[in-house]
Amino acid sequence: MPTVFRIDGFKFFFYSNEGNPLEPVHIHILKAGAEAKFWLEPEIKLARNSGFDAKTLRQLTIMVTENAVQIKRVWYEYFP
Repeated sequence: MPTVFRIDGFKFFFYSNEGNPLEPVHIHILKAGAEAKFWLEPEIKLARNSGFDAKTLRQLTIMVTENAVQIKRVWYEYFP
């Protein structure tokens, strides 16, 4: 489970085996037992949420958007 980065206690990561065929680029975010998943392609969009409130999801959307280039780079390096 490669960790892309951590910000303010949030862990941004993806699982090394995410389905066959591989799912499109996305990121999982974990903090204090809550987890969300965001698609990055074709657009940044919440895929699912378990435990984060609406305000936190808005903050996470901003964090994912601001770091989308880095997330995609790590994804494509891991899944060539």
